[in-house]
Amino acid sequence: MVPYPNSPIACHDNRVSVIGGGRVGSTLVQRIAEKNLADVVLLDIVPGMPQGIALDLLEARGIEGHDCQIIGTNDYADTAGSDVVVITAGSPRKPGMSRDDLLQINARIVVEAAKNAIAKSPDAMLIVVTNPLDVMTYLAWQATDLPPHRVMGMAGVLDSTRFRTFIAMENGVSVADVNAVVLGGHGDLMVPLPRYSTVSGVPITELMTPDRIEALIERTRRGGAEIVELMRTGSAYFAPASSACLMVEAILHNQSRQITAAAYLQGEYGLQDIFIGVPTRLGCRGIEKILELKLTDLELSSLKISAESVRDNIKKAQGMLDH
Repeated sequence: MVPYPNSPIACHDNRVSVIGGGRVGSTLVQRIAEKNLADVVLLDIVPGMPQGIALDLLEARGIEGHDCQIIGTNDYADTAGSDVVVITAGSPRKPGMSRDDLLQINARIVVEAAKNAIAKSPDAMLIVVTNPLDVMTYLAWQATDLPPHRVMGMAGVLDSTRFRTFIAMENGVSVADVNAVVLGGHGDLMVPLPRYSTVSGVPITELMTPDRIEALIERTRRGGAEIVELMRTGSAYFAPASSACLMVEAILHNQSRQITAAAYLQGEYGLQDIFIGVPTRLGCRGIEKILELKLTDLELSSLKISAESVRDNIKKAQGMLDH
C-alpha cells in the first residue's frame, strides 16, 4: 500500500520536523527529501494544508528518486523523535515592513512552536528561521531551556550566500569560487566582511573598488527587502530554504562545516547573553565551536551596534510576551 502523509512507516533513521507550512517550510521539506537526507514531518495549524503538501511531494518521489517519507500534520505528536526541528512558522514580511516590524506577530508563534516541538523531541537540535531571526532564536532558547549549543538561527548562511552571489555576478566568475563572510544580526545592521570574502582565495578588496564593494554590501543588507518589493505579495523562500537545508545536512551528516549562524555568545567578540551571526563549526552536536575572527576596530564596533539592536528587540519581545 502506498503510504499516505499520516503513515507511521519510516524509511530513514533520521527525522526532521519543519514547523510552518508556508513557502519557506514547504520548500525546505522538498529540499530535504530530494537530497534524501531524512524522513520529514511538516506541521502547520491549517487543517489539510500540510497533508496536501506532503502528499503532493510524495507523489513526486518516483521522478525525483528518493525514498524519504513525508508526513503532513496538525498534531505535534507526529513530530516526536525528531533529530532536528526547524521553525519557519510566522508571518512573512510585506512591502514596507522591516524584519523588526514582525516582532509582536511572530514572538508568540515561535515560543509556542518551540515549546510544543521540543516537548515531543527533547533531544533535537533546534534551528530558527522566523524573522526577526536573532530575536526569535533567543526567545526559542529561553522557552525550551535547551543547552545553547543545540539552538541556532539560520541567517548567516543566507546573508553570506547572497553576498557570494552578488560578488560572483559583479566579477563574472562562478559562485563556486567565491567565499563570503557576513556577521551580526539578520537585518539592516548586518556586517559583511570584505577582508574575509574571497574569489579563489583572493580577497575582494584586491579585485574591486571600494565603491563597488560598498554597493554590494548595501545590496546584501537589503537582500530580503529587494525581493519583497519585487514580489509584493510575499518574501524570499528559495534561498532561505536552501540555507536551512545546508544546516540540517551539516548536523545529520556530522560534517563539522564552518558556517555563519546565529549562535549564543558567552564573551566571544565582547558580547554576552545574545544570539547573533558569527562563524561557527556545525556538526551532529550542534554548534561545536564559535570562531573569533580578528576584527578591526570599525568592524567590531559595527558588530556591537548590530548586537545592541538585537538586544533592544529582545527586551521589547519579552515585554510583549509578559502581557
